[in-house]
Amino acid sequence: MHLCIKEIRPVKPSTREEYQKRINKVTEYISNHIDCEMDLATLAGISNLSPFHFHRIMKAFLGETMGAYITRMRVEAAARLLRYTELPIREVAFSVGYEIPSSLTKAFNQMYSISPSEYRNNKNLTIMKKAEKTKDVKIKFMKIADLPEKRAIYCTVTGEYGNPEYATAWSRLWSVVKEQKLYSAGIEHLGISYDDPKVTESSKCRYDACLVIHKPAKPVGEVGVKDIPGGRFAIFQYVGPYNGLGAVYDKIFGEWLPENGHELRNAPCMEKYINNPKSTEPHKLKTEIYLPVL
Repeated sequence: MHLCIKEIRPVKPSTREEYQKRINKVTEYISNHIDCEMDLATLAGISNLSPFHFHRIMKAFLGETMGAYITRMRVEAAARLLRYTELPIREVAFSVGYEIPSSLTKAFNQMYSISPSEYRNNKNLTIMKKAEKTKDVKIKFMKIADLPEKRAIYCTVTGEYGNPEYATAWSRLWSVVKEQKLYSAGIEHLGISYDDPKVTESSKCRYDACLVIHKPAKPVGEVGVKDIPGGRFAIFQYVGPYNGLGAVYDKIFGEWLPENGHELRNAPCMEKYINNPKSTEPHKLKTEIYLPVL
């Protein structure tokens, strides 16, 4: 393991207005292609945002996930057609991107608690729901730093984030530390999430539980050894329960990033867990968030 010193590229100026322009390109594309299948890779390309971070940035700006936004746009377009035209419900479904009317009926019911036919027969109904208030969290920006590559033993967990397998993974890692006599000062607990649970089916979300070590280690069973790439990161501190991390990311991507002139690298975010959740009250848990930037 060694520290590779590279020339740091200058930060490309980026403002909230610039990010908003990118978001607007995506939303305009969706509006103009509401009857088409939405390719999320295409949408990310239109935004010129890193595929790793596209969904989080869109959610931070739109207040909802990309999939939820597309569904809402389709259902709202259907509601307008039902209210102001005499198109048959089947044609309404086709015109907003649903291949079969039953798919529109399901989405319409989930959003408005009423079927398309019921709404058409009673257009005076108020069907909009009140907007939900986004959970607010407090985070502290610490610094921009160039971090070295780190050697770690790790376990990959697949499934809903925070499921019981997480605790099993961390226990297994510490068993390997004991078995291979890897203990030393400076061991770090790092978590790397590769998928957005608002986009990827929860059962398929991938997470690496990593212990940064400073002695030679050997892979054993489900525990592997790897180098975690270094690079430039914006580092934040959050104090609170782990179930608040989603709101933390919303705040970082929706407020800090567009207001501070940084572009994202195409690399995953990392979380460093400072204290032990077994002996720390949830509201006192400290987590450092590492956001990869150019």
